[in-house]
Parts: sequence; C-alpha cells; structure tokens
Amino acid sequence: MCAVALGIFCLITSELLPVGLLTPVGADLGVSDGTAGLMVTVPGLVAGFCAPLVTVGAGRLDRRFVLVGLISLTAVANLVVALAPGFGVVLAARLLVGVGVGGFWAIAGGLAVRLVPEHHVGRATALVFGGVPTASVLGVPAGTLLGELWGWRAAFAAVGGLGILTLAALLLLLPALPPNRQITFAQLPGLLRHNRGVRAGVAVTFLVVTGQFAAYTFVRPILQDVSGVDARFVSTLLLGYGVAGVAGNFLAGARDAHRTVLVVGASLAVVLALIAIVPGAIAGTVLLLAWGLVYGGVSVSLQSWMIKAAPDDAEAASSLMVAMFNLAIAAGALTGGLAVDRISAPAAPLTGAALMGLAAVTVWVTTLSARARARAGDRARDRKPSRPSIPAAVSLGGADGHPLTESGSAPATEGPPAAS
Repeated sequence: MCAVALGIFCLITSELLPVGLLTPVGADLGVSDGTAGLMVTVPGLVAGFCAPLVTVGAGRLDRRFVLVGLISLTAVANLVVALAPGFGVVLAARLLVGVGVGGFWAIAGGLAVRLVPEHHVGRATALVFGGVPTASVLGVPAGTLLGELWGWRAAFAAVGGLGILTLAALLLLLPALPPNRQITFAQLPGLLRHNRGVRAGVAVTFLVVTGQFAAYTFVRPILQDVSGVDARFVSTLLLGYGVAGVAGNFLAGARDAHRTVLVVGASLAVVLALIAIVPGAIAGTVLLLAWGLVYGGVSVSLQSWMIKAAPDDAEAASSLMVAMFNLAIAAGALTGGLAVDRISAPAAPLTGAALMGLAAVTVWVTTLSARARARAGDRARDRKPSRPSIPAAVSLGGADGHPLTESGSAPATEGPPAAS
C-alpha cells in the first residue's frame, strides 16, 4: 500500500508541478500565464480519456506490471520536459504524463479491497490517497523551491528521478495482481445508466474538481496580486496548504462520504469567495490553510463514494471517477485561465466558489432523493399483505378424513385412504 501511495504521490506531483512554476516557465519559453496553464490542462484531458481506456485495455494483464509500465512512462515524460527546447515539446511530454496519471490512478484506486482485510479498506484507501495532498505538501512546494533555486528544468528532472525510485518500489513490494474480472467498454456506460450512486458521484466529482482547479491552478498570481504575498513566501505557503491537506485527508478517511463532500463544497464556496475579495497577506494565509484542510478530504471521499456505490465493480467505478476527475482538472485550469486572461486574477477563485456551491446543492439533493426512495420502499413493504402459511406439521381434517393443503383442498390420492 505504501508503494502504491508513493506512485500516486509521484503522479500527482508530476501533474500539478506546473502550478508552482507557471510564471518562470512562461517567462523562459515566451508564453503567458494563461497559456502556461495548458501544462495542467493537457495532461488532465488526456488522463480523463485514458482512465477508462487503460482499465479496459489492461484486460487480463497483471495489474502490478501495468502500474510499473505507467510509472515508467511518467518518469520518462518528466525527463523530456526538463530537456525540452520549446513549449511545444513540453506539451507533447505532458501528454504522456496524462496517460500515466489516468491509467495508474484508475487501477490503484480500487486496490485497497484486494490488498488488505475488509475492515481496513477505509484506512488503506486514505493511505493511498494520502499521496494526493502529500504531493501538495512536499511535491509541488519542493518543486517550486527547486525551480527558484536551480531553475524549473531541475524541478522536472527531480520528479523524473522520483519516478524511477517509485518504479523500483513497485517491483520490490507489490504482489502479483491478476485481474478479478475483465472490464469491457459496454460496462462503463451501463454502470452510469443503472447505478444512481455512481452517476451522482461522477457529477459531483466534475463540479468539485473543476471549481478547485479553476482557482488552484492560479494560486500563485492570486496570492501575489490579491493577497499581496511576497513572491519569496509563495512556496512556504503552498507547503502549509499541503500540510493542512494531509490532515484533511486522514480526517475524512473514515467518515461518511456524502456528508464529507457536502461540507467540502459548502465550505470551499465560502473560502474561495473570500480569498478573491479580502486583501492582506494575513487573511490570504489563513484562507489558504483553510482551503487546504477542507479540500484535503476530497479524493478519499470521492473514492469511498464510488466503492460504496459499486462494491462489485470497484475498478470500473474508479475509472469513471478518475476520468471525470482529470477531465475536471483540465476544465478547471482552462476556465481559470480564461477568467484570469480576460478579467483578472480574482475571477478564478470566484468561478471556483460558484461551482463549489453548485456541488454542495447537488450532494444535498442527491441525499434527500435517496432518503425519499428508501422511505417509499419501506412504506411499500409495510403495505404488502403477508400470505398466511400453515405449518406442514399441522393437518386440518377434510371431509374425507385427509389433511387439507394450504389452499384448503384435499390432496389427490390413488386408491383407498390408508388406515389410521
């Protein structure tokens, strides 16, 4: 489980590393902050499409070797970015990062049910998805710091080296993982059509993650332009954001997924609106830490939601959630980039706040609807008349001395009645 968590950490660090390096990458390669945001948008789009494609395409392959191949691809992609001569090569390499992120996350998300006893699944899932906020704690801030000290290329090279270490850990520690069942493309839309819980989970994933990355992709210009934070302290604040996120992940790990996502959506709607309009470095710092704490519970809660909604199809449900999660990262980064380029930096968190509010409403309506269906089912069962039964050992004498059947008629017999 620790090796899988390290893999998630490496992948999410790879995907989100440009968040802390948008300005230096854009300045070095001659593109705007909004265009540099494509380094987040492109792998998000690719990961969204590749999550179900890799899950189905893996077929009967041992999941251990599939994970090893995907982490190798990500390591190579980061090394290519470090050596890229222009922004076009960077985007091409980021396509490969998207393949690795989408495929690895879709398969790894449901591994807890196979690697630990049932009563430890919740904690094991929290451990694996602890790699997501830990990437914010260590990965993105460390990469940002490396970028400030030795240049952004050194940061991507370091993440490539981390991918090689993760490859070794997976080979040494992960057991053989033959597939439980082969997933087909027909199963995925069928799961969406027939499972209300999965359908609602995918919709909520889109709203929450789009809102998050509309704001978080541009957290650096927000902190500098709105809160007035000195550029030298951005990496430190992102470190604090990540620490709070790790705490939020483990706080949410054993709690009800629906209730947690409802609280996350409502709270972040307020936090993102405030960070967009309240000036001052102190206010910005407090709001950023609150942001990290609340959002830290999102990944593990959404994964728990999908496992609970489809326990027998955990890998298929996870692939749908991961696909939407990554498409939403791309949608959020694109939406935030348009808001920043066409309006101003505060427009990005305000857009995120609106989407978070809509996500909270969606969870609330989904919960009320589920309760209403449960009550209707209970009433239907209460109204259904119970059919009286007569124990087989009790015989009611008929007119001819034979016991009556439950319907009240004497059973057919051959020959004269047997003597008592």
